[in-house]
Amino acid sequence: MQAHVEADPFHPGAFRVVAGLTSQSWVDTADPLRIEFEYVQRVVEALDATVLTRPVGEPMRIVHLGGGGLTIPRYVAARRPGTQQVVCEPDGDLVDEVRRLMPLPPRSGIRVRVTPGREGLQAMPPNYFDALVLDAFEGPRVPESLATADFLDEVAARRRPGAVFVANVTDRAPFAWARRFGAAVRDVHRSMLVSAETAVWKGRRFGNLVFVAADGPLPATDLSRHAARAAFPYRYLTGREVADWIGGAEPFSDAEPQPSPVPRRGTWFS
Repeated sequence: MQAHVEADPFHPGAFRVVAGLTSQSWVDTADPLRIEFEYVQRVVEALDATVLTRPVGEPMRIVHLGGGGLTIPRYVAARRPGTQQVVCEPDGDLVDEVRRLMPLPPRSGIRVRVTPGREGLQAMPPNYFDALVLDAFEGPRVPESLATADFLDEVAARRRPGAVFVANVTDRAPFAWARRFGAAVRDVHRSMLVSAETAVWKGRRFGNLVFVAADGPLPATDLSRHAARAAFPYRYLTGREVADWIGGAEPFSDAEPQPSPVPRRGTWFS
């Protein structure tokens, strides 16, 4: 399913990356701090509350597996200039189209590598990143190679002390796939939070789940407060709620991987 860039007819200067019926990115090139997709707001709130609070000038690197229209890297570059960012995006045609229609500003600090996320990560040395954002889709599905315990072990081997892991995945209740993904994330982090819209938690529809994980404490109260105030409120699972939600789910392995479920109809992701 080939992704392409479309101008947003309702917002001059804004663009969407679309694959089939799925909108995968939304970018306002004049205002990269403007975030329209609710789940992306949760991702940037997690970055704002953790690594982006570090003083400007302190060296920091963020890795993005999945690029799309570069919504989140653009936000980070505007929010904290000087941040080094590496984006792994396998769709070379999409990268060329994004660069042509939505060029990055000079000295953005964003480097795009045309490579699948797992291969891009494996090429990185230990002690490499301060944050890793997983937002990668093949059409409407999270690639199976980016959901296994083996992949999360590779993530853990390349993080710096204090690093944060933020992932967007999609599923529907009872979340059989997402709970297995969460089990892999939990196994290599001391702290983990999971958020979704109330309608998704209640099984009313398919949707996004955002995972935030780290080796140390996470600002669960602040993140929950922001999420509850959203136009479409998200609810965070924290502490014991996360463990109870995962239950006895076993992580996927490279020997038996599985991509995320397919939505029943077109759904907006970014």
